[in-house]
Amino acid sequence: MCGIAGWADPSSPFLGGERLVRGMTRTLAPRGPDGEGVWAGNRAVLGHRRLAVMDPAHGHQPMVINDDQDRSVMALTYGGEVFNHIELRDELELLGHKFRTGTDTEVVLHAFWEWGTAAARRLNGMYAFAVWDVARRRLLLVRDRLGVKPLFYVRHGKGILFASEPKALFASGMVNAAVDEDGLRDFLASVRTPGRSLYQGVREVLPGTMLVIDTNGIREHRYWALEAKPHTDDLLSTVDTTRELLADTTRRHVHADVPLGALLSGGLDSSVLAALGQRAMLEDGNSPLRTFSVDFTGQFVPDQVRATPDAPYVRDMVAHCGLDHRDLVLDPVALSDPAHRRAVVDARDAPATGDMDTSLYLLFKAIREHTTVVLSGESADEVFGGHRLFHHQDALTVADYPWRYFAGHSGTYQALLRKDVAADLAIATHRADHYRQALLEVPRLPGESGTRRRMREISYLHLTRWLPDLLDRKDRLSMAAGLEVRLPFCDHRLVEYAFNTPWSLHSFDGREKSLLRAATVDLLPSSVATRTKTPYPITQDAEYDWAIQEQAGDLLATPSSPVWTYLDPQRLRDRIARPVIDHPTRSGIDFALNFDLWLRR
Repeated sequence: MCGIAGWADPSSPFLGGERLVRGMTRTLAPRGPDGEGVWAGNRAVLGHRRLAVMDPAHGHQPMVINDDQDRSVMALTYGGEVFNHIELRDELELLGHKFRTGTDTEVVLHAFWEWGTAAARRLNGMYAFAVWDVARRRLLLVRDRLGVKPLFYVRHGKGILFASEPKALFASGMVNAAVDEDGLRDFLASVRTPGRSLYQGVREVLPGTMLVIDTNGIREHRYWALEAKPHTDDLLSTVDTTRELLADTTRRHVHADVPLGALLSGGLDSSVLAALGQRAMLEDGNSPLRTFSVDFTGQFVPDQVRATPDAPYVRDMVAHCGLDHRDLVLDPVALSDPAHRRAVVDARDAPATGDMDTSLYLLFKAIREHTTVVLSGESADEVFGGHRLFHHQDALTVADYPWRYFAGHSGTYQALLRKDVAADLAIATHRADHYRQALLEVPRLPGESGTRRRMREISYLHLTRWLPDLLDRKDRLSMAAGLEVRLPFCDHRLVEYAFNTPWSLHSFDGREKSLLRAATVDLLPSSVATRTKTPYPITQDAEYDWAIQEQAGDLLATPSSPVWTYLDPQRLRDRIARPVIDHPTRSGIDFALNFDLWLRR
């Protein structure tokens, strides 16, 4: 995994391009602590920060290929992983290509040299990269199908600036970090508009899309999208195919030339990957898979959302599979440390979501001391219908996004807004319009109706309007620690298959993720196989609440803070005065603190 940045203008040269891109690239150092490189031409400059995962001794970037006969040159700056690079390498070698490294980066470069823009459809992985073709004066910006890896850009004249993170664009001095009002509406409404960011003029390359920049201008080419297709497999065949896809994608994901591990919560998703990953590691003659779990100091107290702690299920998985496990325990002092809060807001280029984001960041920093790559079960709930909202009758009848629990969470943020700001932003209207527009995109089969039609809508909305925020959070917080997180459940083959599997098969036994559970039950101890879904844990220590109350008091004592342009100080004052800090109150206080830091960036 790496960080990329660059500039291109096919129509005219820019003498200061190399200096500009070097400055942009330096801001991405946490994403690539193992090296930096810049390739400079007169109409394009590519920058790269490297996190060495494949063939660490070689594979320095940007990488260049050329033809001595016709003097053609192609340069690549690449971040991510392509998990079918071995098959592609074999195919390219048969076509006469010679390779100097063992990296997937070089395979991607040769693939575009051989197949041009059609190469994107051949890739299976998580990636964001830029390819500059000198002869054609053409830049390609390519992003993976689900949008696991971020890629932002800004138009500048007839050219373009691009980077893995907005902060690198701001470092160019050509882009202002001005708040985009619609982007802020999205954030407060708990929705995600594909391509939109929180900043004016800053866009994201859409998932499954290639941006083409040449002398004819800038245009989008969509090389992948979810499609509605008939599902002809019966239940047993569907279970078998799901298992085959999971086993194959996990085997591909555990291939690395540096230490690799997996996140383990004792829930179904992470446990499936740990079990399959352990099998693949041992079959290849490697040491047992390293696994990592997060916990917090203090006593666990059950609530409506989290009925059980993770630890007993983690222990059962470790014993059942023989994993090399480490428990990583976080305390409220670290979680409430303003320096960590600031690091999280900086990493995300956005207001963070309180203690959950901070704990993820600290977890990833702790894991990085032991390994360079980890597997994560992120997206399994969206792919296999694991969220409780998939199973609520209201989801079938209410004309709104299904994640109304999270709308309530962002409603906690909205409740702090000044009345005039709330009226101008009109969040409820924005969310309703956003929902109606998103529904128009949903692919459907002819004659599809009733529950099957609605569940396809819910699945599509989760994959395209909810999951992107989770993927962005996972990428930003892990890469801020120099840790690569791989997501096997985002394999597009698995996503396509699950998306077209009827809901009756996803829920055939009346439980959440029936299909995933049936496909993997033999891998797991019974306690884990039968465990109900439990969200990512949060600290329950009152010391955290006391600390953020004090910090919020300091914020209230700073009338010059830019946050009061948006928030009502009296509403925040009322919340920190409450004798009991429940989760919504905590979320609101955290939001105010994070929003303040973000506006000061």
